[in-house]
Amino acid sequence: MMPPPMVIRSRDNATVKQLIGLVHSSRERKKTGLTVLDGAHLVDAFLRTGQRPHLVIVAESASDSADVRVLRQDLLKHQLAVTLVADVLVTEASQLESPATVMAVVLTPTANPIPADASTVLVLEGVQDPGNVGAMLRCAAAFNFSHVLLGEGTAFAWSPKVLRAAQGAHFVLNIVEGASVLDFVSRYQGQTLALVPNTKRKAAQVLADVDLHKPSAILIGNEGAGLSVAVIAAASIRVTIPMPGTMESLNAASCGAIAMYELCRQRGPLASAPSQSPSLSLSQSLSLSQSV
Repeated sequence: MMPPPMVIRSRDNATVKQLIGLVHSSRERKKTGLTVLDGAHLVDAFLRTGQRPHLVIVAESASDSADVRVLRQDLLKHQLAVTLVADVLVTEASQLESPATVMAVVLTPTANPIPADASTVLVLEGVQDPGNVGAMLRCAAAFNFSHVLLGEGTAFAWSPKVLRAAQGAHFVLNIVEGASVLDFVSRYQGQTLALVPNTKRKAAQVLADVDLHKPSAILIGNEGAGLSVAVIAAASIRVTIPMPGTMESLNAASCGAIAMYELCRQRGPLASAPSQSPSLSLSQSLSLSQSV
């Protein structure tokens, strides 16, 4: 028998202080190697990987709900009980519009090196908006990518906002952070596709005209400035997305979604083999940056 869950009502409690600190401080997350999963969906996605959470917190008002009863059973295999916290404290910690009733503190995993011949890689350079980063991670998982490289200046993958936007994609991807995009491009044995704006289309190929059956890395740049001049010069192919309508550009997440979808489309059934990636249609992926 597991002991009955403890109830925390004081903001001065060490567990509550840790939770709030991890939610609101990037420095604290990086220093401790811990992060917060905000919401039952993320916690469930994490538990499905078989990993053990550091701590699971449930709002006191939800302690007898059917979902929490199932959660407690899932935690038994980890010899872990839920920690009940007063609703007002959970509301303070949660960043959801409707505050979560379930949160978890977990260790951020150690990434594996990306193989030089990896079949599919998403590379982000200086993408600063957490919503855009999370949206593209979600697309990467949906379109069966395995590896993501987040270069300098890109939002921290394991921040609560990125985790929320990615909706569980983190747990099926190998995410390498803080690496040099130029170094990766120089050692990658496949083709590197630098997405450039339509203003540079004379020096670029149309995305759909490029053969994406061979190992490919898709490079997406900063929301305003795009990819650096050095990365564009080093990439093996410059590609653009034609826009016959009245808009001159798309945001980073939309470009990434279209590029990853095109790669998946070209490769056919093998590219969309069953996996544990979150389900996502192209129309949903294009709307993510509007909803996060």
